[in-house]
Amino acid sequence: MEQSLIQQLQRGDLNALGQLYEQYKDLVYRVALAATRDHRAAEDILQECFVRLYTYAKTVDTNRPLEPWLYRVTLNLVYDWSAKIRWTQPVEDLLEWVSGLPSMFPSPDHRTEEQETAMLLREVVANLPTSHRAVVTLFYLEDLPLEEIARILDLPVGTVKSRLHYARERLREVLTKRQRPVPELRYEFT
Repeated sequence: MEQSLIQQLQRGDLNALGQLYEQYKDLVYRVALAATRDHRAAEDILQECFVRLYTYAKTVDTNRPLEPWLYRVTLNLVYDWSAKIRWTQPVEDLLEWVSGLPSMFPSPDHRTEEQETAMLLREVVANLPTSHRAVVTLFYLEDLPLEEIARILDLPVGTVKSRLHYARERLREVLTKRQRPVPELRYEFT
């Protein structure tokens, strides 16, 4: 069905664009929001992503899934947004995907410590380079395998692994300096 919708879109059918929008809007918005932490920016990126789908529909390969193409366009738009706006928003909910903090501090006595560590992790992730935040977002938030992230970002798998490693090491370094326990991070070995 997706292949048929893309072919219709390539012929200029706006109804096909509407159907593809309904099918993929949540995915694009979720990735944009996770990367920007700005609802307005995520909305703008969502709209621009589908404008680009319409504009470049003739270049979309109908024999390949559309989802990786949308991921790539979304992340390119995030990069453009990041270049224009200095990253100042903390990365909030990503913490839950990056670490096991809720289960790490089950006692109410540790609530303050949990909040301080969460703030610190948000700060560290927010200060990562955009390319590293994108990999962390796709790996932990979208739960994508390394190979899929590499395909979406048009990078070698080794580069994706390197960026994940860098982000984890940065988290570990900052937490160790501040004498915080290092949360368990999910690793994917291939």
